[in-house]
Amino acid sequence: MISRKTHRFLLACITLIVLLVGTTQAKSFRYVVIDPGHGGHDKGGNSGKVYEKHLALDTALRLEYILKQRGISTKMTRRSDVFISLPRRVAIGKRYSRSIFVSIHFNHAWRREASGLETFYHGSEGKKLANHVQRGITSKLSTPNRGAKYARFYVIRNSKYPAILVEGGFVSNRKERERMKKAWFRQSLAEGIAEGILKYKQSW
Repeated sequence: MISRKTHRFLLACITLIVLLVGTTQAKSFRYVVIDPGHGGHDKGGNSGKVYEKHLALDTALRLEYILKQRGISTKMTRRSDVFISLPRRVAIGKRYSRSIFVSIHFNHAWRREASGLETFYHGSEGKKLANHVQRGITSKLSTPNRGAKYARFYVIRNSKYPAILVEGGFVSNRKERERMKKAWFRQSLAEGIAEGILKYKQSW
């Protein structure tokens, strides 16, 4: 029979091991689940014929290509203009253990002058990932840096693994809208997200 002191010591060791393993699993991801926002009847933010759903899908496909070129395995929640519910997006993300979840969106605001890039997170590992990605995208694009921010969006709040939601500019802002319609802008955004993901992977 072990003493109370030894028992407390063993419990402390087990707790430390659990914490270390949990942190490693969160960071040493195997998959990047890429989630292009909206789709199908859900156009997302739009102005004229510029729809968020199309911008998000194009950027997501570019991100997938870049990550695969870097040896990172990816999974997409959608590959075409189809509607995927929020619970289903989360369920897709949960299928893949040792993964991170990256949702791609474009902003819209009634205040037409609103502009810039921002990345949202929910958990602590999501915050680290968001900070890396925010630095990556703002290094690629000359646009206001709105920062990495805590939020309770459904897909990141209910994710089992580290999750972020990237807002790649405002469709409602005429200047930004004209830029995001250009392939170079979406390519630069995808490259910045990829750079942030790789920096996050290298950080542990």
